[in-house]
Amino acid sequence: MGRSDSGRVGGRSRGSGCRRDRTERDRLRAAGPGHGIRRSDITMGTRSRGLQPRQLEPDGKELALNAFRRVGLLEDEDVKFMLKGSKLQKIKSRRWKKDRRMKLQDDCLSIWCESKSRNKPSTFSVMDIREVQEGHQSEVMRKHGSSFSEKRCFTIVFTGSRSSLDLVAASEEEGRRWVQGLKKLRKKAESMSQRERIHHWIHEHLRKADEDNDNKMSFEEIKSLLKLINIETDDEYAYQVFKQCDRSNTNKLEKSEIEDFCKFLMQRPELEQIFSYYSGEDQILTAKDLRKFLKEQKEISTDENAVRIIQKFELNDTEGDIFNHNHDQVYQDMSQPLSHYFISSSHNTYLMEDQLGGPSSTEAYIRALLRGCRCVELDCWEGPNGEPIIYHGYTLTSKILFKDVITTIRDYAFTVSQYPVILSLENHCGKEQQAVMARHLKGILGDMLVTATIDSKVPKELPSPEALKGKILIKGKKFDDSGSAAEREEEAEDCDDENVKNGEKSKKGAVGELSEEFSDLVVYCKAVHFHSFQHAWSKMCVCELSSFSENKAKKLINESGRLFVRYNTMQLSRIYPTGSRVDSSNYNPQEMWNAGCQLVALNFQKPGMEMDLNKGKFRQNGRSGYILKPSFMRNRSNLFDPARPRPAAGLNKTQLIIDVITAQQLPKVNKDKKNSIVDPLVRVEVHGVPEDNATKRTRHIENNGFNPVWNEALRFTISVPELALIRFLVEDYDSSSSNDFIGQFTVPFTSVKEGYRHIHLLSKDSAPLSPATLFVRVRIKSV
Repeated sequence: MGRSDSGRVGGRSRGSGCRRDRTERDRLRAAGPGHGIRRSDITMGTRSRGLQPRQLEPDGKELALNAFRRVGLLEDEDVKFMLKGSKLQKIKSRRWKKDRRMKLQDDCLSIWCESKSRNKPSTFSVMDIREVQEGHQSEVMRKHGSSFSEKRCFTIVFTGSRSSLDLVAASEEEGRRWVQGLKKLRKKAESMSQRERIHHWIHEHLRKADEDNDNKMSFEEIKSLLKLINIETDDEYAYQVFKQCDRSNTNKLEKSEIEDFCKFLMQRPELEQIFSYYSGEDQILTAKDLRKFLKEQKEISTDENAVRIIQKFELNDTEGDIFNHNHDQVYQDMSQPLSHYFISSSHNTYLMEDQLGGPSSTEAYIRALLRGCRCVELDCWEGPNGEPIIYHGYTLTSKILFKDVITTIRDYAFTVSQYPVILSLENHCGKEQQAVMARHLKGILGDMLVTATIDSKVPKELPSPEALKGKILIKGKKFDDSGSAAEREEEAEDCDDENVKNGEKSKKGAVGELSEEFSDLVVYCKAVHFHSFQHAWSKMCVCELSSFSENKAKKLINESGRLFVRYNTMQLSRIYPTGSRVDSSNYNPQEMWNAGCQLVALNFQKPGMEMDLNKGKFRQNGRSGYILKPSFMRNRSNLFDPARPRPAAGLNKTQLIIDVITAQQLPKVNKDKKNSIVDPLVRVEVHGVPEDNATKRTRHIENNGFNPVWNEALRFTISVPELALIRFLVEDYDSSSSNDFIGQFTVPFTSVKEGYRHIHLLSKDSAPLSPATLFVRVRIKSV
């Protein structure tokens, strides 16, 4: 571990003050339950604000098992069956079907799965499971599992980018046991507290470091443990701590001694310092003291609330989070026209990887919809046997059936959000297969499909998300009132169109005649070519929608930003990446949101800063996929200018101060190198209108990913806070090359909570990095 600023393991940084070692006044003397929280009640773990009871029990297995005992899962027959393990068949294709043994580990939170690949871990966590699909729901099962009974088949879908596991049990009874057991364990894992997750994390590393599996830790194994959890320290100091804990003088730490060692590691001096500040000399946090703390946290500060917290004796995980959990619910007005909302949108949704040779899959639609996406893209082409197919035209990407995609959309469209889904259809089919597409849409989607306006009248404004709950809309070409074919939309004409190949536009990209059956299904999202803002405003046709390449959109924003904002108050606009992004990279969506563009379509399959911003923006409003635009972007008479915000039209200068204090349990960057320890630094980014865009960073801490200490203040001035996103990025410093990504979390400025807060970090593909956190203090001031 770096010793310069971060001190010893669990130590305090310079300048942060000395820990008070005075005895608590007569051990609370007459103070009984409900009178206050003691310093010794602080759990040295990453929970909430740190004001919690009990010392750390490091045996993560026991803590997890106790949690499972409380809900009766250890006595559950399905869980007992999983603990014994069984042989399953793993399926990848028609020919690739292999026997694999699978077994629930005794911690009830990890599953061992036999693997022949040296590059893949043999276990996975129940907490990494996003969904368990029964029967032939997955694409692999539909294609290659039909020879097996549906009740024997199931699919484990993971968070992030990890491929799903398609499995077949030996019998219907075994299949039922695994499906039911996995669902029960997943439900319990989701409800685990941060404290329980930390204990599980510690237990997992203890198990890995215990090389001889004797449930005791030698000094060499302790050194391995320190490397595993991202701490580097000199052998002399580590041995000193080891011997202090080795009360039995056996040169091995046994259970209670391991507990002491882990308690030492898990100390949180920065929380003790905060506790000391608010509790005073007697080191007891009374209701009055707690009220003072809650007031600074911008929480409800009353005697009743303080007493309730003290009696409860610990805060729940969400109370100390930087994200305002009131925004976990739909809290915005959902009765305004669709054009007044930012709508989570995907580009080339069918792709799992790049745009030239990657696989197309219905799984990609499932992933997007389960992330709250409300506009998905379908590139439709002529297929064999009269069945339309979906793939990236004139490339080597694989092909999937149009009807399979529509079935998948039907099954997953409203799993996460009840608000409408838009199908952006890029139509390259002839009239006959267009008619087949129309029949599939109506037959598979049924009443979900919007086939007429709500009141059978020509709308003067678009309907609201509330009015379209549970409905699916088609975006595509439509016959105009005279009965002639509508103009081809911008996306099929622009020089940056996705059909561009080798720098030239393919003539085959042009769409043929339009079928009447297909045209009739386009109601509120009629795709048209964009002429000018004046032309669109003169027509006042709210149901017309134009698509813009990112380059065209940027040009319009730079030249006519205010007009673009006004245009987007009336009708929808869709932005898509240029065709030159063959690796499925993304543009910065913030520029488009600044102009009020609603359907800012990104490649969901490509992780990175751009998708972090998208996930962060749509984290709010109950993950509904719809975010109400600020009032100054909905008011046609007082237009917002993204380049030059003005008072009463977006400008509201605010100072944001982020005190980056510490981090906890950061993951290794290079897990293959046992001795590799990260040198973390924290970068805070503001994304918003051009003048708000800024990045500031801390220094790096050498050789400590376990409990690095910074105590650095980063200050920002934000002119349009209602559009700003705050991105916290943790990197592994490298003096000779670019820094490596460790974790990130992005949050809308309007969802940021003030005070002392924990930030739960996410991986590159947005999967939780539990229990890794940042600990910060947030202050917001008007300028």
